[in-house]
Amino acid sequence: MDKTTWLGIIIGIIAIGVGMFLKGVSFMVLINPAAILIIFLGTASSVLVAFPMSEVKRAPKIIGILFKEKQSVAYEEIMTTFVELSQHSRKEGLLAIEDKLDEIEDPFLKSGLLLAIDGQNTDYVRDILIEEIEEMEDRHQLGAAIFTQAGTYAPTLGVLGAVVGLIAALGNIEDTNGLGLAISAAFVATLMGIFTGYMLWHPFANKLKRKSKQEAKVKYMMVEGIISIVEGESPLIIQQKLSAFLTAQERKRYSEKEEVSNRE
Repeated sequence: MDKTTWLGIIIGIIAIGVGMFLKGVSFMVLINPAAILIIFLGTASSVLVAFPMSEVKRAPKIIGILFKEKQSVAYEEIMTTFVELSQHSRKEGLLAIEDKLDEIEDPFLKSGLLLAIDGQNTDYVRDILIEEIEEMEDRHQLGAAIFTQAGTYAPTLGVLGAVVGLIAALGNIEDTNGLGLAISAAFVATLMGIFTGYMLWHPFANKLKRKSKQEAKVKYMMVEGIISIVEGESPLIIQQKLSAFLTAQERKRYSEKEEVSNRE
């Protein structure tokens, strides 16, 4: 479970709720069927107009990605894997890597190593793997675009809801006692539109982009490792090359892990 997504939503709701309480606004004003209909159904209809059904149907799965923490391979583990594979291939030959494939769970890494074992040249292997990564990034960008557009439409629909509410309020202007309540209710749609747009949909899109970037970084690291093995580079060279993908803290952890391993 991705705790930051849940935590962000909860804090946002608490912030709005406490702010309303401090301003003396009743929470009952949020029970506004008209505003809910205009904002949520209106946003959904706008997204349906903007995107083909084949992309919109992926929205539930994309939402699942936002609330689930995908178990990705740590960068240090990838470096260790490639150093070990390099040592094995230099000692036993490139084809000997096939014996290690059962130990590899990542499908992208496994398919890349199969291409290497198959005897394909480095340019071909790199092109195939890079194309797969770019295709993945395109799919992820489409998913993020749905929420970006929803975040753009929702606040504007909030203004539309406020206008509708004001029309209704002014249409019954002779009721001076209820006029203030009707006007305040009219702006509930604006509140909902801004809240969903800037505290849900836009942040959702940003998180999807960040997760996509992290996944692509892992895969690009794997590509460099696979190419290095095909070219027969030494474990030390591979280690230096892949360390470029690590942060200073990750490099430190890897070095400490290597020191412990060497002592053992």
